[in-house]
Amino acid sequence: MKGQRTGRLIRIVSKLLTCPSRQFSVTSLADDFDVSKTVVSDDVSIIDEALQAEGLGRVRVDRGRSGGAFFVPQVSQARREVFLARLAEVLSKEDRILPSGLIYYSDILFNPKFTWELGLILASDFYDTRPDVVMTSEVKGIPLGMSTAQALGVPLAVCRFRNRASDGPAVCVHFATQTGDVRAMYMGTKQIGQGSRVLVIDDFMRGGSTASGMCQVVREFKAELVGIGVFLAALEPRKKAVERYSALLRLDMSGEGARVSISG
Repeated sequence: MKGQRTGRLIRIVSKLLTCPSRQFSVTSLADDFDVSKTVVSDDVSIIDEALQAEGLGRVRVDRGRSGGAFFVPQVSQARREVFLARLAEVLSKEDRILPSGLIYYSDILFNPKFTWELGLILASDFYDTRPDVVMTSEVKGIPLGMSTAQALGVPLAVCRFRNRASDGPAVCVHFATQTGDVRAMYMGTKQIGQGSRVLVIDDFMRGGSTASGMCQVVREFKAELVGIGVFLAALEPRKKAVERYSALLRLDMSGEGARVSISG
């Protein structure tokens, strides 16, 4: 159905944003809207410019035989800094301080308007690593991991701290915590395939033991770790259980109160 260009642009945008990284054949789009491929290519160029102007990402076009147009998350530096600075200000408020050097952030990660943007930012940071699956741990890591996986167009695998019959057969690994205790972590055998490229996403890192446990799971499945992304990382201890990770925000509890800032 040919229709008006405005309606066609909106419908193409909805396809691209609801299925990130999925390629939509320009030929199929032209057939769907009863227009020429040239018209659809012009539409895609307009959409690409608009998404870049919004700082969300861009639309790439694969000119190969089986290729097409697909959305790539590329959050601009300006949009990223404004958003993260606002979150840092909110998280630095005195009433968020909890015992044992923690702060309250559940309301952030369980609010879709925040996790949608956080997922786009993390997906932008790790898009070039080409992950096949995103891995996170229960509970607060799940919404962050899901939004990142959705932006990358890949599935989410969740590590659990106790096995459930409904998860089916699982692999168990044991990892040491910062306090010296040993915890168990379970991953369903159907969630990750051998040789998969895995992106680990963690909601909070203090000593890095949970992230380290997830890295052990990756190795146990004979998969490949392509990166570790963290929402909030504590400044202390400086030595973490994992060496390489990328945090969006930093938590400094060395002075009076808590100070959250953008990672530099």
